[in-house]
Amino acid sequence: MGVPAYNTVAWFQVGTDAPEEARRFYGDMFGWKFASDSDSQGYDLVGYEGAEQPSGGLARVPDASQNHAVFFVLVEDVDAACAEAEKHGGGVAVPTVTTPDGLRFAHLQDPSGNRFGVFTPPAS
Repeated sequence: MGVPAYNTVAWFQVGTDAPEEARRFYGDMFGWKFASDSDSQGYDLVGYEGAEQPSGGLARVPDASQNHAVFFVLVEDVDAACAEAEKHGGGVAVPTVTTPDGLRFAHLQDPSGNRFGVFTPPAS
């Protein structure tokens, strides 16, 4: 499997205060497989039968008010994407975060308030 093209949806995240129930639901419904992410406590990687690598994640959140489902777009520059969102009438919900391994991401909003993410993977 090749690297996804820039400016395409390349990851998703489901946040839930009931991770066991979510794993059961999505596993039974779609056959999703879950593996603990060794780099991030409270996060499971989501994979599919026949897939070479995970395509999403399941995040544990403290309470139901933070439950969510969001898609992430692969971009070349997270900070530039944040600026572009604001330039075009959207906003930045969560400013750029850089994880210890170099993953960079931010949560943006479109002009209607719909939330989505952008990310750049760690340098290889």
